[in-house]
Amino acid sequence: MSNAITRLVLACTGLAVAGLLTLPANANPQTAAASASASSTLPMMTVHRHPSCGCCGGWVAHMRQAGFPVTVVNVQDVMAPKRRLGVPASQASCHTTEVGGYVVEGHVPAGDIKRLLRQRPAARGLVLPGMPLGSPGMEAPDGSQQAYTVQLLGSDGSLSDFQHHPARAGSPQPAR
Repeated sequence: MSNAITRLVLACTGLAVAGLLTLPANANPQTAAASASASSTLPMMTVHRHPSCGCCGGWVAHMRQAGFPVTVVNVQDVMAPKRRLGVPASQASCHTTEVGGYVVEGHVPAGDIKRLLRQRPAARGLVLPGMPLGSPGMEAPDGSQQAYTVQLLGSDGSLSDFQHHPARAGSPQPAR
């Protein structure tokens, strides 16, 4: 596993342990339930992730809640699927997904993926490098979100803005 991805996985795990990252109750990708009616119309997702990354489980739960059927493939070398699918190293995150003939890198919201699948642009897919606070799987206990932009990865490797997600202030939390 590359040093950058190792740091991402460890950071995600550390945030969850410190209580600064809220994972959904059904974040275990093996047990999260899918919506039967929606999943019959959405394509199967194959998610390549490191088995120790908790935020990936939260993202998988988000996809299942949005109606996507999901298969999880635990890998030790998370860079191998990225290389095979043409994800630039500069756009890497902690998990890589194949869905409907596209690649989706990182904590991209389900709504953006559904839009990609509806519009069917000539592209490799969507990328969201890093692990932006407040993105699916990276929820903060207070509901805050940093601004982030999902980008379309062109067939030629070019990047263009696909969907901007603005910052959102959180709600005050009671003292522990």
